[in-house]
Parts: sequence; structure tokens; C-alpha cells
Amino acid sequence: MSLSLVDISIIFVYIIGIIGLGFYISTKASKDLQSYFLGGNTMKWYYLGLSNASGMFDTSGTMWTVSILFIYGLKSAWIPWLWPVWNQVFVFVYLAIWMRRSGVMTGAQWITFRFGDGKGSKLSHIIIVAFAVISVIGFIAYFFEGIGKFCTSILPWDLSVDILGYHLSSARSYALIICALTTLYTVKGGMYSVVATEVLQFFIMTLACFAIGYIAYNAVTAEQIRAAIPDGWLDMSFGWTLDLDWSKTQVPNANDKILSDGFGMFGALFMMMVFKGIFASIAGPVPSYDMQRVLSSRTPSDAAKMSVSSIFVMYIPRYLMVASFAVLGLVYLGPEMGQMGANIDFEKVLPEAVNRFVPIGLKGLILAGFLSAFMGTFSAFVNAAPAYIVNDIYKKYVNPNATNAKYIRLSIISSVLLVIIGIIFGFNAASLNKITLWITSALYGGYVAANVLKWVWWRFSGDGYFWGMLFGLIASTLKLFLFPEIVDIYIFPIIFLFSLLGCIIGTYLKPLENRETVKEFYKKTKPWGFWGPIKKEVEMEDPSFEANKGFKRDMFNVVVGIVWQMAQVVIPIYFMVRENTKMVIWCAVLILTSILLKKFWWNKLPEADK
Repeated sequence: MSLSLVDISIIFVYIIGIIGLGFYISTKASKDLQSYFLGGNTMKWYYLGLSNASGMFDTSGTMWTVSILFIYGLKSAWIPWLWPVWNQVFVFVYLAIWMRRSGVMTGAQWITFRFGDGKGSKLSHIIIVAFAVISVIGFIAYFFEGIGKFCTSILPWDLSVDILGYHLSSARSYALIICALTTLYTVKGGMYSVVATEVLQFFIMTLACFAIGYIAYNAVTAEQIRAAIPDGWLDMSFGWTLDLDWSKTQVPNANDKILSDGFGMFGALFMMMVFKGIFASIAGPVPSYDMQRVLSSRTPSDAAKMSVSSIFVMYIPRYLMVASFAVLGLVYLGPEMGQMGANIDFEKVLPEAVNRFVPIGLKGLILAGFLSAFMGTFSAFVNAAPAYIVNDIYKKYVNPNATNAKYIRLSIISSVLLVIIGIIFGFNAASLNKITLWITSALYGGYVAANVLKWVWWRFSGDGYFWGMLFGLIASTLKLFLFPEIVDIYIFPIIFLFSLLGCIIGTYLKPLENRETVKEFYKKTKPWGFWGPIKKEVEMEDPSFEANKGFKRDMFNVVVGIVWQMAQVVIPIYFMVRENTKMVIWCAVLILTSILLKKFWWNKLPEADK
């Protein structure tokens, strides 16, 4: 890509500025671990919300989202249910409130809050630390692969070098540089630096979204879009099969991509996504940056507000940008992509569109925006995992009386080591899609069963949690190495059942330990679910205790919230492809669901802090 001096200056000013900001506010992080990892629980919910939104605005994920919109059209709005994206709805409706009531620092520390200090609880504590570290390493590899591919497409310099007989490609060199710079300001300033820089990055990225949206809307017409797409591309609806045939378009090799993704049986895929999504959402967020921001909030109500604000401010601008790059790629890049044959790489649609269609000056801003999106997400993960190593392993089991300075120094060392390990895995990543599917379907499949039961079943024990997580991790790892050719989402039920078996066996190995701890957890968290015996004991000891009777209201708000979230996904897409009637209908849906959430969720939040 050819960059002007103006564009290059904008990029370098941004990088220097963001590192400088991280260093400037880093003194606040040096007080103690609470300040370093949670910002001392003093940051306002809307700052944390913007930070969380910036963390979701990652470059690798955006490249992947552009590629699936290019190939699958409006049906791609369903594909992020692989995660599922609507687990965020469960979080803001009730799980954020439940989590924040614990007052702990990490997900592993929460395990002690839930199960106590018995042997099973300690084993559970250790395995959730292992899961947190493994998942963060996986995400670092994912980001490393994505940012390298992006940088080689947008930056003009060839940084490939030969070191000790090993050829380091330009993509790897770029990825190493960006990861090193991001790690630098993250480890220096902790949570304060992460949030401050991510808030700035969010505004830069949002400005870039609307800028590229303006360019794309004026660069393509409805007729050009319809000439470039197959029948059914504009429809969200689907049958048992995908029925999307690219053979008569300029990109016939898109059919090969659909086949390799394994999404041809779209009805079966959708059923698996819903099955997995319900359990994964009830399980709650994995121990990463999402949970860290919930625990960083000042109050339970603030945690819920932070979670909903992340969706509200992020989805429309992000999908406006996604739709913009997709239509530019369809109209102007389609012919040459069709000539690539089996070597086609749909993940390069986004950077190639930036290269060709964005003017001088604005290009620098957009590229800085994408760098900010990557750095924001990457920094969030780099800041999250060391808390588990230092607070939940070193401080708890090795040296509980060390100085704050030593804890923070070890946090910095842990961050650097995790980044190095993640980058090593990134060197062996085949593609963003492969990493994405394994993380979302196989690895998280082993997480779900134990983490559903911990919220809703009184008898579930620390031993059950440990064996359930262990069985799940074993099953997901075996899938990765023994059955790599099978689409991960279809293996989820097997991994889930294997993990559930571990939960049941572990739970009934011995009587429930730490019954008083379980009662204290129930009294403080107030979950709904199967808590009959514990509920009776708590009510006998404290007649003033009021059990949670909000299950039906929470589930109503979850359904409304999922529709509300989907509206924010499809509105900018319909806008960009000129499907104005459908856009207006979904705008009405967005307004109606917003009113319902205001009445039945937001107005009820004060109750959450009682």
C-alpha cells in the first residue's frame, strides 16, 4: 500500500500518543493489585463500558466479520451466535449483578467465594486459573495472526528478515512490533492505562467507522451490489441447507469457502448454535477482560449498566464499517478475487478495501483506528490473565505476605511471558477462522457445563467443578489434535456431555463440603435456580431474607435483549445495501425493544444493590 506522509504521520502520532498516555497515568496502578487489575473499583461505569466496547472492536474479529458478510450475506448475522454474541445480554440482564456482589478480583477468586477452601475448591481454583491462561494464550495467538495479516496489506514497508537461518515474514515482523508496543503500555499502567487508552481508541475507531461508511455509501449503488451477489444473499431467513450458490457470480470460489467452513447445512448449524448458546450464556463470561470489567465496577448496578453500554455504543458503528467494507469488496474486488482460485483469502477483503478506496489523510485515521482496535483488545487480554497467576497462585499459595511492589513486578513478568507464549502459538496458526472456531466451540465447550451448574444448583461442589472442567479441557484438546477436520460446533454436544459427566461424578464423590460457605454465597448473590434446601436454611436463620423471584422477568429481558442486539447488527447492513423497508422495520424493532428494556430492566436496577 502507498501511504502519504500525512497518513504515516497520523499513525505514528497515534502510536506515540497512546503509549505516552499509558505511561502518564501509570502511577495510579502502582498502589496495589486492586488498583493494578481493577482500577481500585473507582472508575465510572460508562468509562468501563466504552473500554469494554473498544475491547470488542478487535481488528482480527472485524476482518473475520467482513469476510463472513461477504460470503454469507445477511445470513452472516447469525454466525456470531457461535460465540454466542448474545451471552452479553445474559450478562447485563442479571449475571453482571450476581458476579459483582462477590467483591472479588478474579474469576478464580470467585470460585473460592462460591465453594470455600476445601480440597475440591482448591482444585477448582487451580483449574480455572489454567483455563484462564489457556484461553488468553489462544486469543493472543488469534490477535497475532490477524494483525500481521492486516498490517502487510495496509503498510508499505517490507519487514521480512532472515534471523539465524529462520525466515521471518513481513506479517510476523509487523505483528511482533505491534504486540510489543501494546504490551509495553499495558504492563506499565495496568487497568488504568487499559481503560484510558481504550476510551480514546473507541472514539478514534467510531470516527473511522462513520468515515468509511460515508465513503462506501457514495461509492456503490444498489444495482452494483445486486449484480455482484447470488440469490438469497439479502435474506436473513434460511432452510435446512444454506442454498447460497456463488457459481454464477464473479466469485465462484466462494462456494469452496462455504464447503471448507462446513456451514452448508445451515439449519443444523443454527440448532447447534442455539443449543450451545443457551448453556454458554447461562454459564457466564469466561475469565477474561469481560469479567474483569464487571469486577472493576463500583456497584452491582454499575456492572449491569457497564455491560449494556458496551453493546449500545459499539454495534451500530462497527457493523456500519463491516457492511461498508463488504460491499466495496463485492463490487470492486470480486472479479480479481474470483480469479484467485483455491488461493483466495476472504480475510483480506477489509485491508484491500482500505488500500483502494480511502483517500489520503482519512486513510491514516482509519488505519490508526484499526491499530487502536487491535491494541485495545490485545491490551485487555494482556491485563486480565496475570491477575490469575499473581493473585490466585503466587499470592494465595506461595507468598501471601509479599509487598505490593513485588506483586506488581511479577504481574508485569507474567504478562510478558504470556504474550511470548501466545505469539509462539500464533506462529503456528493456520487461519483466523480455524482459531475462532476452536476457541468458541471446542475450548468453551469444556467450560460450559461446570459454569452453568455453579449458578443454579445448590448441591454442586468444588470437586464437581474441578472434574467437570478437567473432563471438558481434555475433550476439547483431544478434538483439536485428533479430529481437526470436523467443524468444532458439531462436536460441542459431545464435549458438553463429557464435561457434564465429570460434574456429576465429582459432585457425588463425597458429601457437600463448606455448606456454610454455600449458604453465604446464596444469601449474598441471590441467584435463582435449584436452591431449595439452602434457601430453607437461609430463611430459617434470617427471616428477613428475600429470595430472588425474578427468573421470569430476567428471561423476558434476555429474549428482548437478544432481539435488541440483533437489530443493531442488521440495521447498518440493510442501510448500506439499500434495503430501506427492512431497515425501517428493524429500526422500529430497536425502538420497541429499547422501551421494553427501559421499563422492565433499567427501571428495576436499584433493586440489584439491596
